Amino acid sequence: MSKQFMAVIVVIILAFAGIILVSNHQSNSGSGKSGSSSAPTEHIEGQGSTGVKLVEYGDYECPYCGQYFPIVKQVVAEYNKQIYFQFRNFPLVSIHQNAFAGARAAEAAAMQNKFWQMHDALYENQNQWVQASDPTQYFNQYAQQLGLNLTKFKQDYASSKVNNLINADMAAGNKLNIQGTPTFFLDGKQISVGESISDFQKLINAAIAKKTGSNSSTPSSAGTTSQTSK
Repeated sequence: MSKQFMAVIVVIILAFAGIILVSNHQSNSGSGKSGSSSAPTEHIEGQGSTGVKLVEYGDYECPYCGQYFPIVKQVVAEYNKQIYFQFRNFPLVSIHQNAFAGARAAEAAAMQNKFWQMHDALYENQNQWVQASDPTQYFNQYAQQLGLNLTKFKQDYASSKVNNLINADMAAGNKLNIQGTPTFFLDGKQISVGESISDFQKLINAAIAKKTGSNSSTPSSAGTTSQTSK
């Protein structure tokens, strides 16, 4: 009788152990960062005839990203036919209180095919919203100016889908060991580039020449150089 009793106890213990193991497995499988199941964003512009790609990991609140913004915009416009340009989110949340919110606004606008328009609006009006206790009032204003459906914009802004996309970008950036913003990659290699159009030109022209096996020519409209200091 005692052996039977002991056998029952063992069975019960094993059953509880199995339940705990299953519970722990389920908990661990869902305890990763939000967005771990999402792929990074793919916001790309340009025709990319040479196959060269310039990627920026940026933070909408970052003042240095704001300084680079007009330079990058001009470079991308001048090389539009030759290269691809991609932007990915890397909000430095530990030092920029509204950076993640800014990324949310851009990704919410992307749900209505207006990512680049909101991207530009956030940088062009950076001084307006970065210190706001509630930046959403500004984001809603930009959304209206861009002709977005404001109700949908607000819903997407607060959605887990947008949150996951940003976290996926950040995870991709962390894998690349990004330490600050803006960080640029040219054809998969991190580059150090000054705040001038000519600095970008030199690197892009070299990448095009390497990719195509021929000398690249700087677009004629890139004859002037713009310099911004930090």
